[in-house]
Amino acid sequence: MGFIPPLMLALLALVNTSVAVAAEKLYVYTENYPPFNMSTQGRGFEHSAGNIDGICAERAKAVIEQAGIDYVMKLRNWDYGYTRAQTRVNHGIFCTTYTDDRAPLFKWVGPLAQNEWTIFAPPGSTFKMNRLADAKGKTIGGYRNDVGADYLQARGHTVSLLESDDLNPKRLELGQIDLWLAERLGGPYLASQQDVEGLVPVFSFNSVDLYLAMNPDTPDHLIATLNQALETIRANGLYDAIGTKYGL
Repeated sequence: MGFIPPLMLALLALVNTSVAVAAEKLYVYTENYPPFNMSTQGRGFEHSAGNIDGICAERAKAVIEQAGIDYVMKLRNWDYGYTRAQTRVNHGIFCTTYTDDRAPLFKWVGPLAQNEWTIFAPPGSTFKMNRLADAKGKTIGGYRNDVGADYLQARGHTVSLLESDDLNPKRLELGQIDLWLAERLGGPYLASQQDVEGLVPVFSFNSVDLYLAMNPDTPDHLIATLNQALETIRANGLYDAIGTKYGL
């Protein structure tokens, strides 16, 4: 082979990288947790990206599509998607909270959104909290593999866990649990889907960043491409436009 100019080598490398990215396929999962992720049809499960929206869902789609990567997006219960993301290459879960403990378990794309953990009391409650310890002795609703529920359990709180969070607002309203741990924005949306209104936010803590978490064996070049795509949609205004759509 004769001499190849450096510029041509750079162009060939770029083409090869683009082909490699285009040949990959991502499988990303989310849960029904409005306004971050939700079915456009009001269902608990979706198997098409076109039937899933919300702040995180729209931003995740924008990132993956900006990156030019083929993908499948499904809405299932959280534990199902989380397990897939832990055990299968090129599988991911969103939006999930980044923590130091979780950092080595995944490769991270984001942040896609921010929120605060919030303790909710039943409608009409006069219960007051000035610190998290004030909830000791109360049964708090949560769900499996949720970082907030893990956080409370590690600090000695009694947490009643379900497979997904959908039923916790109704359990709270019916007195089956004393309190419910949710997110400041997402909690009231999820409750309204279950025809539960007027939940009382009694304590907010631990402002968190929410990410797309990919299986740790997902190739590094894909993660880099996705994070670069995120920077692009931030720069071109699409990231903020999606937030504005949902009142952020």
